[in-house]
Amino acid sequence: MPKTIDLAQTIHAIAGKRGVFRPEAYLFVLESLEMAMENIEVRGHVSGTDLLDWIRRLGQERYGVMAGDVFNCWGVQGTLDFGRIVFHLVEEGLLKKRDEDSLIDFLDRFDFQDAFTLQAFRGRG
Repeated sequence: MPKTIDLAQTIHAIAGKRGVFRPEAYLFVLESLEMAMENIEVRGHVSGTDLLDWIRRLGQERYGVMAGDVFNCWGVQGTLDFGRIVFHLVEEGLLKKRDEDSLIDFLDRFDFQDAFTLQAFRGRG
């Protein structure tokens, strides 16, 4: 993994080249991935489903009921967009994937409106 400054420059370059998602979205995915890897028994591959669980957790923790709005401001409209971000990072060589990994793994895993409501937070506790 590149040094922090290099990583930030690389992420900004990827976001600019793709023109779809803000750099914050890419960095958030990488941070969520790091959290996921820290919380699995054997450090290694993280499935799309597990990554999305950590994205949801970190989103709830950091942005609360506004998480969906924050994600939308970054250009992320649903869980499939997080998959697109992952695959952009794979294509740029920042992440690796297994042959069985697919963008479909990220399709409609949770709804932003449901995941970041007050009821969702009450259910966590």
